[in-house]
Amino acid sequence: MIKKLCVMKNESVSFYRYIPNAITCLNLFCGCLSVVFSFDGMLTVAACFIFAAAVFDFFDGFAARWLHAYSEMGKELDSLADMVSFGVAPSCILFILLLHAAENYGWLVDTCSGGWWIAMTSFLVAVFSALRLAKFNIDTRQSESFIGLPTPANALFICSFVFLSSSKYAWAIFTGNLFFLLSVTVVFSYLLVAELPLFSLKFKSFDWKNNKIRYVFIAVAAVIFLFLQFAGLAVVILVYILISVFTNFLCNRKVST
Repeated sequence: MIKKLCVMKNESVSFYRYIPNAITCLNLFCGCLSVVFSFDGMLTVAACFIFAAAVFDFFDGFAARWLHAYSEMGKELDSLADMVSFGVAPSCILFILLLHAAENYGWLVDTCSGGWWIAMTSFLVAVFSALRLAKFNIDTRQSESFIGLPTPANALFICSFVFLSSSKYAWAIFTGNLFFLLSVTVVFSYLLVAELPLFSLKFKSFDWKNNKIRYVFIAVAAVIFLFLQFAGLAVVILVYILISVFTNFLCNRKVST
């Protein structure tokens, strides 16, 4: 009887360790669907799938910590899934947006035309996302925080253009501006690999003292979403960057004094 109970317990533990990887696979599946819908012209649906992938990406890490189900395979699988969902998928959305913007400027967008080549710059995001993820896997400094913009944050920033383009806000006009989109492509590709310290949303506990920056950010993000809905994603990501920069400035100032 005791032997049977031990076997059942071991099987239960063995089952639990697969849960984080299963959630990661859902992240990857959403990324693949986003690519399909992007090239089908359904950018809002594609952006929603990236948002869903970001939710799964958050919960796979949360599940791994809660269940103590860490593994090297899970770490590598997470990076591969992120490459598709937050590297390739947002590049595809940006590619379509750049094609439309180039067409608005009178550029031809047939294959190998000038407009087509301009739109191809969108895949710099995929290239620099790969560099970001590879760097993250070998950089021991990023166990508690990030150095460089995380790929999910970068992907959500790009997704916000889709929601902005169909919104009533005055700044929505920028989402169809070719030079704005090219600037975003270059600047945010750089931010992915920049030596820019950014706080992580990973909760090891829920106390205020160790998580006050996270709670402040979540509160601010909630207010932004309340007023701007999904069109506020870009603002939320910019706030995330600004809070991180401000916090690091204060920490460096304390150290220097």
